[in-house]
Amino acid sequence: MINRLFLIPFILLFAWSCKTPEARRPVEAKSGSSINESIERNKERFALEEKDIMHLIDKDSLNKYIISEQGFWYYYNTENPTETELADFGDIVEYEYEIKDLNGKTIYTKEELGKQKYRMEKEELISGLREGLKIMKEGETVTFIFPSYKAYGYYGDLKRIGVNMPIISTVTVLNIEQIN
Repeated sequence: MINRLFLIPFILLFAWSCKTPEARRPVEAKSGSSINESIERNKERFALEEKDIMHLIDKDSLNKYIISEQGFWYYYNTENPTETELADFGDIVEYEYEIKDLNGKTIYTKEELGKQKYRMEKEELISGLREGLKIMKEGETVTFIFPSYKAYGYYGDLKRIGVNMPIISTVTVLNIEQIN
């Protein structure tokens, strides 16, 4: 009988502990106003950058700019019409590039940056350059104009490229090593 008296509290405790957990509710409910404000600031920033970029393109009558679906502008310095292979997922692209600001002032030279190797879609790279390498063939040189969100974005590179700074990058693909 004493065993049953001890058993009853344990059974009740066990049954009570099987209750499903309840979600904790926030003490204060906040609206999405800060997110909406951030969206508006980013739209305004992009509009200003786009205006500066379009002004630069309008002044440059020597080159025919192409706007990409990914949101940057480019023109071919050197095209390679005989080459047909583009870099694909996992391929290794060897390239060199330089970076300038919209005024044409050099930020990083090709010599400073050196030759780079990038395994397509398997390594970190700024989104504009990653997308740009996808449209280039071996032996081509292309000049890209990247708005800040396609370049180094909100933080810059923490060295010479500032916050929300659009850049001009001239890229030469030296070699594409097909992995497949």
